[in-house]
Amino acid sequence: MEDAQESGGCLVQNQKYCVERPIYNQEILQGQLHKRERTPQSLRQKIEHSCRCSSKKAKSHLYSFLPILKWLPRYPVKEYLLGDIISGISTGVMQLPQGTFAVISMMVGGVAVRQVPDEVVSVGYNSTNATDASDYYSLRDDKRVQVAVTLAFLSGIIQLCLGFLRFGFVAIYLTEPLVRGFTTAAAVHVFTSQLKYLLGVKTSRYSGPLSVVYSLIAVFSKITTTNIAALIVGLTCIALLLIGKEINLRFKKKLPVPIPMEIIVVIIGTGVSAGMNLTESYGVDVVGKIPQGLSAPAVPEIQLIPAIFIDAVAIAIVGFSMAVSMAKIFALKHGYTIDGNQMSLLAYFVQIAGALSSIMVLLVIVAIGYLFEPLPQTVLAAIVMVNLKGMFKQFADVAHFWRTSKIELAIWVVAFVASLFLGLDYGLLTAVAFAMITVIYRTQRPQYRILGQIPDTDIYCDVEEYEEVKEYPGIKIFQANTSLYFANSESYTSALKKKTGVDPCAILAARRKAQKKHAREIKKANKVKKKAVLKLVNPSTNDVEASVKHEIANDGLPANGKFAFVDAGVQDGSPDELEHFVEPKTNVHSLILDFAPVNFVDSVGAKTLKSVIKEYNEVGVCVCIASCSGPVTNELTRLNFFDNTVTRELLFHSIHDAVLACQGKDRSASQTALDH
Repeated sequence: MEDAQESGGCLVQNQKYCVERPIYNQEILQGQLHKRERTPQSLRQKIEHSCRCSSKKAKSHLYSFLPILKWLPRYPVKEYLLGDIISGISTGVMQLPQGTFAVISMMVGGVAVRQVPDEVVSVGYNSTNATDASDYYSLRDDKRVQVAVTLAFLSGIIQLCLGFLRFGFVAIYLTEPLVRGFTTAAAVHVFTSQLKYLLGVKTSRYSGPLSVVYSLIAVFSKITTTNIAALIVGLTCIALLLIGKEINLRFKKKLPVPIPMEIIVVIIGTGVSAGMNLTESYGVDVVGKIPQGLSAPAVPEIQLIPAIFIDAVAIAIVGFSMAVSMAKIFALKHGYTIDGNQMSLLAYFVQIAGALSSIMVLLVIVAIGYLFEPLPQTVLAAIVMVNLKGMFKQFADVAHFWRTSKIELAIWVVAFVASLFLGLDYGLLTAVAFAMITVIYRTQRPQYRILGQIPDTDIYCDVEEYEEVKEYPGIKIFQANTSLYFANSESYTSALKKKTGVDPCAILAARRKAQKKHAREIKKANKVKKKAVLKLVNPSTNDVEASVKHEIANDGLPANGKFAFVDAGVQDGSPDELEHFVEPKTNVHSLILDFAPVNFVDSVGAKTLKSVIKEYNEVGVCVCIASCSGPVTNELTRLNFFDNTVTRELLFHSIHDAVLACQGKDRSASQTALDH
């Protein structure tokens, strides 16, 4: 690798970059180029084009909504199938007591408990006076299933609608720090929900803001009732799982397939529980009765929709965000690309492992569910907790972002804290809003730099950063790594005056002050001369007035009583008056604004830029704009930026073009002054 870098460096060093061309400003360059002729389309033509259907377009849309049709024929069976089978079976085993994402399961369970509380069966659900406890709980669970089914149906409809509306673009706002902070908080939610199963304690279920705090308080308040047998079984499973994962990691290249430790632990746990009768002997909670078969198809409870609609929207968005977050994590790890519009419920079922997992759950429900009834819940809690290990490693992001970017660290912390304490739904909204605020913050607090030339090149860098970089005498090159719009226009002009050391308003004020001082001194001198003349001669009044006028005229006072102020007037004042406005050793005659980082300019930014050009021209400083992109130039044109005073001749193709033009103009002005 080092040899390659060295050889690459030698190649670059041995090459020369020599270009000889005229100096280009926007006016000259546009005059030499010929624009392609484009016929603008009417609204009707655009609609017809978007609605036009062809086999290629239909195929593209079909692949967009059902990507399985594109990648399934290319699926590498020998390479992936065995691993997907093991992954699908392992995931299916974990899905027996809870859904695909434990977080979504908690949100659904919270809505079900709220609509059908543990204490009573709401009258709104046609409750009966059940005397038998088992019948009562069976009836309660049936009502909760109805709530869950309706909620799942409504969330699915919302996700499909969002997919058709191409809502997947919001995935771009789920930046890596936000995703990692959000998923870390989700891991804490899941871990907290599994503590009571690991310890074998009975607590209430909590949802919504501060649910993590309430759950922890409930668990630790009953820590003395911990079921020791359940805790031992759970810790043993955790140890086995960690050992198995370590073996898989160390011998990954030697093992044909990873050891399916989750399946092994479930089989061992079920066998031990059934053989030792852990439920009766030690009071260990087990999965219990798993209903066999599928219920007859039925229409969801439509009357529930108004009560659970907001929850369905939250679950749809959180489910989408969880899917995108996990997809982004794996995409970064394996170099994949994702399409946010494909991150829907349907996308889960078209993956091989997901399909096998679904088949596994279906098989358990229809036929072999009774085999898993003795499975201790603490075993499942152990599996879930160990699988969160990778998510908990993301706490190391805090140190990483502390070293690299404080703003990204703030996004991570806000995403984590908000999702942890406000819940994943409100936490996600808070994190996205904060991420957008950081974008505004960055545009309002950009880096401002004065550029100079690397000698004998057309390369310009920060003069404060590199010793070799030198400024041209009389020329200031100003760069801001942001666009120019209403939110940062004032800070842009303030930084421009501070960095260049030239404040036109202050210079004009100083000139006016010096002019008034000069006028007062001349007026005072004239009064003294007038009195002296009156004492020396005493002729007629007309002769005296003529004599005074003659003396004043000889001293340079105009007959109209007004003073023509020139730059020498400024020099008559105290040098300290202008010391902080213009650098004493630098006579700035040209200012170049580097617009390479500028992506857009709004009306306020255009007015600010025009005002800057006008103010600096008033104090004899010519302002040029360099490296302005085509779209920004078009925006300036639409905003009526160019007129008789501000022309396209001020726009240059590059900084070096602008520098050479300013040098040529300064030489011409100096030669003209010498001639006069």
